[in-house]
Amino acid sequence: MELGAEGEPVEDECRQELKALADRLDQVETESLLGGEHDRANAIVTLNAGAGGTEAQDWAQMLQRMYLRWAERRGFKREVSDVQHGEEAGIKSASLILKGDSAFGLMRSEIGVHRLVRISPFDSNARRHTSFASVFVYPEIEDEIEIDIRPDDLRIDTYRASGAGGQHVNMTDSAVRITHLPTNIVVQCQNERSQHKNKATAMRMLRARLYDFELRKKRSEAEKVEAAKLGIDFGSQIRNYVLAPYRLVKDLRTQLEFGDVDRVLDGDLDRFMHAFLVFEKTGRKTPKAA
Repeated sequence: MELGAEGEPVEDECRQELKALADRLDQVETESLLGGEHDRANAIVTLNAGAGGTEAQDWAQMLQRMYLRWAERRGFKREVSDVQHGEEAGIKSASLILKGDSAFGLMRSEIGVHRLVRISPFDSNARRHTSFASVFVYPEIEDEIEIDIRPDDLRIDTYRASGAGGQHVNMTDSAVRITHLPTNIVVQCQNERSQHKNKATAMRMLRARLYDFELRKKRSEAEKVEAAKLGIDFGSQIRNYVLAPYRLVKDLRTQLEFGDVDRVLDGDLDRFMHAFLVFEKTGRKTPKAA
């Protein structure tokens, strides 16, 4: 007040301090809401492009970058364990492992279908297109948790790892695909030159998938994750990212809106994760972001 009376420009400084305080309060609240059994675990994230060919595959790759940037912002270790590239651009699917405190608890807010509306860079007529991609997240299960995996229940295939454009990572069959025959769960890894390392990573992913499978079996039908049943198309999305004719990101569960789409796509997701955790716990929605 005294500085203001003396003509000092203090409004901007006060505004910045209040925003920093609000951000810190959100962070403390977020940490208090992470009380689930595996919320502190690392996260295994799978991305899948919806129907629509190159458009959807490019969108899936944008989401992959968004989550890798988010993890980088938080100081998490990031590992792309498998990528299936599109024929022209983008990716058909990808698996990521994000390692850091509460990675799973935060990333589970992203489970579902994500919808992008934009002027297509692949359309010579510059028409507006809508694309979809799905995100699923599993906790990475520690070795001491017992998941019975019998060798006889596994089919392990090796193949030659490849990158975009058909360029091989190396000239040996180092990539590994593991199929769990009783459940038909398939995991694969090709990011290392060592077949042994790829197999070890794929087994970690399989343990996480099997643990999630067993949890789902124990739940009633009403408690199962509906996102696993929804098609990757209209009416099933959890969040819209609109780049044209206006610019807005809106979460359809919490009603949170944010106009700086580029910032969100560059990994600024904490406000959406916080809003989801609050909504999950209290049912309180957050219509707008500052």
